[in-house]
Amino acid sequence: MNTARTTTIVLADDHRIVRQGLHALLKAEPDFNVIGEADDGLEALEMVKKLNPDVIVLDLMMPGLNGLEVARQINKQTNHTKIVILSMYDDEGFVLEALSNGVSAYVLKDAGSSDLIQAVREVRSGHRYLSSPLSDRAIEVYEHMTKAGTMDKYETLTTREREVLHLSAEGRTNSEIAERLGISVRTAETHRSKLMHKLGVHTQADLTRYAIKRGIIPME
Repeated sequence: MNTARTTTIVLADDHRIVRQGLHALLKAEPDFNVIGEADDGLEALEMVKKLNPDVIVLDLMMPGLNGLEVARQINKQTNHTKIVILSMYDDEGFVLEALSNGVSAYVLKDAGSSDLIQAVREVRSGHRYLSSPLSDRAIEVYEHMTKAGTMDKYETLTTREREVLHLSAEGRTNSEIAERLGISVRTAETHRSKLMHKLGVHTQADLTRYAIKRGIIPME
């Protein structure tokens, strides 16, 4: 008799064809159950609240909120859902930030399919997993940074300000941000003004450059 426990999974990626491929890959495992899919960061957050999956597989770069900010908010809201970041970027800086935001696994998109399956199994068992050529050196650096209390300006933003920042960096107007977040236009304007002050930026161009440098949106 099969006594393996089922692992419930939510997929979040803004490319439908990628989600379909991931769904098929994970569904082939008898103890995996994909229970939801999201195509942007804000939808991913709502889906985690609603479905409470064991694991969420997050694309690093998504509209609405990127994977790192989604991870940060999930980590604040629940200790249950384990987070796997799926990324095309092997930059150690992204890995370090992922770990600092509660991510348990960082899988490169050009890795083999077995990497993602192994990552899901490892995080379900309470372990960390990093794709090769990433190594435990990133974890060591992260632990050193944590002890040193390193913090940047982004850490001073509230959750709502981060959401507004991500949407602003995508070029959304205050009206569009207000509609997307369910707030008033005036409130959106206030959040934008406050976050720009905290970050020390003065124009939309400055904000966009900051977002690209910070890895919030990809460089075109």
